[in-house]
Amino acid sequence: MAESESQEGNYDNSRMMGEDLKRDMEELLDKMEKLTVRAVWMAYNFIAIRTNPDLTNAMKHLEDAFLRCKEQMEKEWQEV
Repeated sequence: MAESESQEGNYDNSRMMGEDLKRDMEELLDKMEKLTVRAVWMAYNFIAIRTNPDLTNAMKHLEDAFLRCKEQMEKEWQEV
């Protein structure tokens, strides 16, 4: 009987871990979608400002934003 209770406990733990994993994955996918939208807007802005004489500063801003995005994604994946 103790073995049956142990198996039920293991099943419950596995189910809870599966639910936690699903929730975490959904949160990560949501964050990735938001970052993707930001990246698209950055690309759009880059194209829109190509005629700007201050292109060097704009490129630096785009690069900084990309590096912050990349750093945040790496941090999120390490937490998982």
